[in-house]
Amino acid sequence: MNRIKEVLEQKGIKQTWLAEKLGKSYNMVNGYVQNRQQPRLEVLHEIAVILDIDVRELIVSNKEN
Repeated sequence: MNRIKEVLEQKGIKQTWLAEKLGKSYNMVNGYVQNRQQPRLEVLHEIAVILDIDVRELIVSNKEN
């Protein structure tokens, strides 16, 4: 699971903008945002760079605090 949707909403960024910056189709990015598919680690890192956040902010931990 990822938090791309939450981060985009927090920053007021549209999926179409992110798709353009990534060089990916809207459908691909929408799959990431809706958690239907998970991006490769390299893509997740690229998304973090584009959104100017730590890559860890995009990942939902599988550990409980």
